[in-house]
Amino acid sequence: MDLRVALIGFGTGGSVFHAPLISSVPGLRLAAVVTSDPGRQAAVRRRHPDTNVLDSADRLWEATGVYDLVVVTAPNRLHVPLAREALSCGMPVVVDKPVAASAADARSLAALSAVRGLPVIPFHNRRWDGDFRTARTLIRDGALGDVRRFESRFERWRPQIKQGWKESDDPRDAGGILYDLGSHLIDQAIQLFGRPRQVYAEIDVRRPGAVAPDDVFVALAHPGGVRSHLWMSATAAQLGPRFRVLGSRAAYTVNGLDGQEDALRAGATPRDRGWGVTPPEAFGRIGAPGDERAQPTEMGAYQEFYEGVERAVRGEAPPPVTLSDAIVGLEVIEAALRSARDGQVVELGAAQ
Repeated sequence: MDLRVALIGFGTGGSVFHAPLISSVPGLRLAAVVTSDPGRQAAVRRRHPDTNVLDSADRLWEATGVYDLVVVTAPNRLHVPLAREALSCGMPVVVDKPVAASAADARSLAALSAVRGLPVIPFHNRRWDGDFRTARTLIRDGALGDVRRFESRFERWRPQIKQGWKESDDPRDAGGILYDLGSHLIDQAIQLFGRPRQVYAEIDVRRPGAVAPDDVFVALAHPGGVRSHLWMSATAAQLGPRFRVLGSRAAYTVNGLDGQEDALRAGATPRDRGWGVTPPEAFGRIGAPGDERAQPTEMGAYQEFYEGVERAVRGEAPPPVTLSDAIVGLEVIEAALRSARDGQVVELGAAQ
């Protein structure tokens, strides 16, 4: 029997990412969407006619035994309260990134998850980007030699502010580009090289009228000597490489973003032919001066996140992303905020 999924929120996260991915995975059924916005309610009925539309999350908590999984893609300040409600009602949860506005809040959620015996699974879909998967394979297989520096960028040119909670400077909103794009970049770096020992950051607000960070650089020093340099910006009039991985024998460089987000925005899903395929002209390059070649990009596969969720909820496998991973990411973000405030390198210390 399919797991019945209730999705809270139908903004960009819910409509572009979660709903199509959930609907593409065998064993999952998008049974309900919670949104109070009439336009979004109409969009759910049009795109997912067999899905219940609920105007409040309270309808979920009242429907004992009706749903098997809750997915939270509401504004950041609501992530922890909604996840706690779901756990208290006996339902496992997927929570969009960042899981919480603070590592302390995420730890409190982990404690409740342990007490209830139910998983909380962070949505870190960028682990299934084709270019990241390629970089991970090259690093794992030693194709670059000993990796010395990992450069990663999510840069955009958005000089005009788009009003909304993501532009808030209220800490409860976890707004700004460090929590938004930085959550992905930090998670990827940690996946490759482990929990960093030191964090240094430069955090700026560049656009007129902005109050939340929109131009950020974070440097991480990992065990073993690898350094990650991470850039995230809404003010980049020219974009740098998506990845540049420098090793003792070779480097890997790739430009442009993985195509799955654009495909989802265009209405495609993982059920479509050619999903996750990168064309040869967008391949990265591997090698050293005088000996460079194209490096085919591995298939992107966002659907594998929800395939892993389905197995985890059934008790057949561990979660595809752990809450402890998200907590480490939040600890790095908080260390970056302290570093930028004090102008110093922050020693991260052992996991709490």
